[in-house]
Amino acid sequence: MVAAQDPGEGNSSPITDMVEKPPVGEAPSNLAVVGRYILTPEIMGILAQQEPGRGGEIQLTDAIRKMIPTLGVEAFRYQGRCYDCGSKMGFLEATVDMGLAHAEFGPQLRAHLRRSLDAET
Repeated sequence: MVAAQDPGEGNSSPITDMVEKPPVGEAPSNLAVVGRYILTPEIMGILAQQEPGRGGEIQLTDAIRKMIPTLGVEAFRYQGRCYDCGSKMGFLEATVDMGLAHAEFGPQLRAHLRRSLDAET
């Protein structure tokens, strides 16, 4: 994603371009989309006419990119951990971290993980 200016934490900035999963070293900026969107209804019409893109799939990124010149798209910078839930390891990391942070299940999960790690040694 390319923003008109790098939005500071907790701020937004207009997006000028975005690319679906660019190859390493070819990303147009150090900003990334992490899959949280607030979209207007116009996206549905764009998606209905969207040609398949990267990987032969219809990409939401490509449809959002078409909205940039006419409707505008904003980037919002937040502070927090990102999980790649499209990978098995990222999904496991998110599940474990959220489980550990859960008020009811965190202590039980922590105890289970300790027992499991102790059993390996």
